[in-house]
Amino acid sequence: MTATYVLDGTRVRTLEDFWRIVGEAVNGPGGYFGRNLDALADCLSGGLGHPDDGDYVVEWRDHQASRENLSYPETARQLEIRLSRCHPSNRPAVSAELAAARTGQGPTVFDWLIEIFEERAPGVLQLQ
Repeated sequence: MTATYVLDGTRVRTLEDFWRIVGEAVNGPGGYFGRNLDALADCLSGGLGHPDDGDYVVEWRDHQASRENLSYPETARQLEIRLSRCHPSNRPAVSAELAAARTGQGPTVFDWLIEIFEERAPGVLQLQ
């Protein structure tokens, strides 16, 4: 039987909220399902936190609210954090992404998450 994990999109205001909400949805209170983009990709590919039988769907309800909250202002905030932590050789690329986000261009945090789901677990994510 396919397990269904529900994300309440109205509760996703930041990327940090997403990590908490997806972790709780899949693995219960305090549960882990990635706390960064690479970890999310790993979890979706069968890593730590992945449902044991692999037969599951994620329903992202009210995803439009999340899309709005994870748009360019949140993307710029996340890129500022990334810029402060990245290796010096990556700073030009991250700075360019940040400049684009500040002008409302390029992929958003929401887009990043959707892309990871589509690449690592095609068909698992259901936007509602």
